[in-house]
Amino acid sequence: MKALLQDQPCDFVLFGAKGDLAMRKLFPALYYLFREDLLNPATRIVGVARGEEGNDAFVASIKATLERFLPAADFDETVWQGFAQRLHFLAVDFAEAKDFQRIAKFVDHGQRVMVNYLATPPALYGGICRHLHDAKALSPKSRIILEKPIGKDLESSKEINDTVSRYFSESQIYRIDHYLGKETVQNLIALRFANNLFGSQWNQNFIDHVQITVAETVGIEGRWSYYDQVGQMRDMVQNHLLQLLCMVAMDPPSQLTADGIRDEKLKVLRALRPITQENVAKRAVRGQYTAGAVRGQACPGYAEEEGSKGASNTETFVALRASIDNWRWAGVPFYLRTGKRMPNKMSEIVIFYKNQPHYIFDPKQKAMVHNKLIIRLQPDEGIRLQVVTKEQSLDKGMALQSRALNLNFSDQDEERRTPDAYERLLLEAMRGNQSLFVRRDEVEASWIWCDALVEAWEESHDEVRPYSAGTWGPIGSIALIERDGRSWHE
Repeated sequence: MKALLQDQPCDFVLFGAKGDLAMRKLFPALYYLFREDLLNPATRIVGVARGEEGNDAFVASIKATLERFLPAADFDETVWQGFAQRLHFLAVDFAEAKDFQRIAKFVDHGQRVMVNYLATPPALYGGICRHLHDAKALSPKSRIILEKPIGKDLESSKEINDTVSRYFSESQIYRIDHYLGKETVQNLIALRFANNLFGSQWNQNFIDHVQITVAETVGIEGRWSYYDQVGQMRDMVQNHLLQLLCMVAMDPPSQLTADGIRDEKLKVLRALRPITQENVAKRAVRGQYTAGAVRGQACPGYAEEEGSKGASNTETFVALRASIDNWRWAGVPFYLRTGKRMPNKMSEIVIFYKNQPHYIFDPKQKAMVHNKLIIRLQPDEGIRLQVVTKEQSLDKGMALQSRALNLNFSDQDEERRTPDAYERLLLEAMRGNQSLFVRRDEVEASWIWCDALVEAWEESHDEVRPYSAGTWGPIGSIALIERDGRSWHE
């Protein structure tokens, strides 16, 4: 058994336990934590959802879920038997205050910390919190984990946060952005602040520009009614991409604490230069996919997707040129892009370094003489440093070649599995560590910047540009970066 077992035991109460997120991500993550002996022996997992099914039926459904979503080699019957003993089900209608008495009677505040995970639509957050409070199911040590999105603009975000904060203090609230739980994102802190090789050159003197790409091959997956009210800007940029930008751009915290890290991320968000009606045409591009093919499979256009209500001006692709107005990043553009129905599923951060001030090699090879640090978040997490070396030959003189120093996390130990982001996030929430979670002022600062951009689009009557499914977005996204004499990393 590992020392981590000494962590305080929890009643992990999962609202929306029958939903897609719980089944695809949360229960597999909890299973792996149990398998790795990372759950306290007294920790209980409490599924809360509507329905009259008994505990046995609920446990059977979780087993079927694990057998479906886990690799066959990872599902172990002996491990499952132990895990199943942790599982409990409480039938609760979230709209019925009296049903929450079942939760109050089940949890044991004297023996365990109550950790509530709301895998539900944000519209239900307030009611669930109020009913928990009124049923006296909470204690001063209880915690709550909130899934994104926290609103669809600054005003709705404040409304949700105000409601939750009536019943939980900021130190009890854990707002999830699952990208912050990825191994490579966490490695950014070690890479930057534990290696002088990178840390000393992580500024405008040495870095030419930064690119952040989060590309999805899927469409809107049956969520047309929801997605058409949100779009890629609110769904992806406001949280995932801006959090990645903050991890890249923040200054070193004075201490490696939750508030130390989040204070520095907040400074970056507040230093982002607004994109306004005056410059939006050159700084931002919106797109919407039309019919095409992704990996040989025909795909309908956004307006033809299931549940579609026809023509729409909602973006499924966004490309941005962002600027950070501080000493470290003055003059360094950050190019962000994210979209659906892209050719490949990938998330990566690419740091482009400036070239040497004087070039002495073959003029024909000048284009290859640059260094790049490529930080891959998915599908294969790792870090690659692109360097220039001489070709090994006797007859080519000082011919140059671009080579990669590659750190692939999956290659380090073939027997060791890279943990899913949700495993890390659930574990840290149960430990009471808020470092990987987003503070309220961060959420609101990001909404202030994004709302200004959305308003600029509306004021300029900006229309989405079409792009075929299976391509890298509209032509305008290429012009966005090539206007500066650069190109997207492919």
